[in-house]
Amino acid sequence: MKLCRIGNKNEEKPAVLDAQNNYRDLSIIIDDFTPQNLNQETIKKIKNFDVSKLPIISKDKRIGSCIKNPGKFVAIGLNYSDHAKETGLEVPKEPIVFMKAPSCITGPNDNIELVSYSKKLDWEVELGFVIGKETKNIEEKDAPNHIFGYCIVNDLSEREWQIEKLGQWVKGKSHDTFGPIGPYLATSDEIPNVNNLNLSLDVNGKRMQTGSTSKMIFNVNFIVSYLSKFMSLQPGDIITTGTPPGVGMGRKPQVFLKSGDIMKLSIDNLGEQVSKIVAS
Repeated sequence: MKLCRIGNKNEEKPAVLDAQNNYRDLSIIIDDFTPQNLNQETIKKIKNFDVSKLPIISKDKRIGSCIKNPGKFVAIGLNYSDHAKETGLEVPKEPIVFMKAPSCITGPNDNIELVSYSKKLDWEVELGFVIGKETKNIEEKDAPNHIFGYCIVNDLSEREWQIEKLGQWVKGKSHDTFGPIGPYLATSDEIPNVNNLNLSLDVNGKRMQTGSTSKMIFNVNFIVSYLSKFMSLQPGDIITTGTPPGVGMGRKPQVFLKSGDIMKLSIDNLGEQVSKIVAS
């Protein structure tokens, strides 16, 4: 299933994308895609219902983030060897883990804020996944049973704040709107091989990033197991898995986003994001 949230900000309704690509309102089955509802019981409820009988939501409506109020937004850095190379950093021997503030999450097509004191705003197309059950100190082989689904994440990054201002990366990763996710959350059964998905990102129609999850240094199952050794993961937690090469920081000369720029992101079977940079 492809699950989404449709409507104005703070007024989103849970929905499912049907076989005809219509948004079907799930409000009579579930109140929202909150951490409490991201589990197998919810999937069963939806699968056991004839969604063709549910109201259709207009496609003119805004698409919100595909989950509401996750407890944690965990990210993995430098998880593609060719991306590490373009940044001039060593390929990590263990996953580089950092956090994004959940308050940065926004809809997949919402405007991205460019504040006056931002100088180096950069893009990062990434595969994200959402946890579906409590996960603590598990083995890699058990990881698939703990993943609820997958989505597109744009790990927007202000490089001056992230790198030049020192300290942890969270500063450059957490401004409002720096975490578009969606357009939908595809349940795990929709993605037969998560280790072979193509990713791309365009800026103003020019291809900037092209990659494949087959090039990840640490795959999804390893990441789940690894993180679970250091922190418990709870239903609704979102983890984003790193970006392929082609970020603005790695270009010569460097290129950063400016007001009016349009980004288009795509991952196989996970749809597209299109967002605009707007000065604020």
